Amino acid sequence: QVQLQESGPGLVKPSQTLSLTCTVSGVSITASSYYWSWIRQPPGKGLEWIGYMTNSGTYFSPSLERRTSITRDTSGNQFTLHLSSVTPEDTAVYFCCQIPLATLSFDSWGQGTQVTVSS
Repeated sequence: QVQLQESGPGLVKPSQTLSLTCTVSGVSITASSYYWSWIRQPPGKGLEWIGYMTNSGTYFSPSLERRTSITRDTSGNQFTLHLSSVTPEDTAVYFCCQIPLATLSFDSWGQGTQVTVSS
């Protein structure tokens, strides 16, 4: 059974780069049957898709792609979200999740991690 766990700073200052890591267990992040995604939920708002990673590349929401990248560490079975030039509008609960190619749905989720952008 796959498990995902987000980790990273809970507080980031404006203009800094936020980096969050998702550690995956139960399946390799290089398995060709899955994509790996980041999603966030700002306070009082709905879920917002940030982007996802495949074995061949990364894809991002048009509204965030200029500030976003995803890297991976295959030895640690982890992938990391990098969001640059953060503002208070980036305050949210951030989730990582698995997307099976068979369903293209957001299947397994991490518990989420709160990130607050404030000076």
